[in-house]
Amino acid sequence: MRERKGRVASPGLCYRAGMTEYCPPDTPLEVLHADHEILIVNKPAGLLSVPGKGPELADCLQARVVEAFPMALLVHRLDRDTSGVMVFAVSPHAQRHLGLQFEKRYVKKTYVARVEGHLEPQVGEVDLPLIVDWPNRPRQMVCHETGKAARTEYKVLKASGGESRVRLSPHTGRTHQLRVHMLALGHPILGDPFYASGAALEHPRMMLHSEELRLRHPDGGRGMKFRSKAEF
Repeated sequence: MRERKGRVASPGLCYRAGMTEYCPPDTPLEVLHADHEILIVNKPAGLLSVPGKGPELADCLQARVVEAFPMALLVHRLDRDTSGVMVFAVSPHAQRHLGLQFEKRYVKKTYVARVEGHLEPQVGEVDLPLIVDWPNRPRQMVCHETGKAARTEYKVLKASGGESRVRLSPHTGRTHQLRVHMLALGHPILGDPFYASGAALEHPRMMLHSEELRLRHPDGGRGMKFRSKAEF
């Protein structure tokens, strides 16, 4: 198992990206599992999953993974400000197999988040269709007329000090799904640069982490579970 020791861009640099700055973290690649078909890594918050437009957005998880594992192929993404477990394929067969699992919703994803306020009831489900908010893209919004189906289960793990720690289980994979669903409940994710405001925005990062990924191995179909504990 190899671990990346450097980074693609020069360490400590920030880049202007439109109206915001992109400051990719200068951290080594954390490999959770590697074999002949799959690679599981722990994505840091603040790092793009794939390159953006322009050389200032070239540093991303995909580039760092390919530098250490040249055969690695992209399967899915996490938002820039979300941390946690991601899977890459190590062969075209594995990429097709994993892609189909995501498409058919066989992959089970579990996130942990800290949200504003005390969420009630403590166990529930959000079933609200989502669509891009075109005048304010990449923001998304709830739209019952033209939105795509989106469903999230949640469970409050702890509530104290004006916030709740929540486990989130998405049954669909819409852009910003967890972020918009929590906002729709009146409990935005702390530190969310798009959907939080006021005191909820005043955090060093967005408090959303991909904690667990369950999938079937492309070679033989064995069920596997990978976890990474949130650092907040």
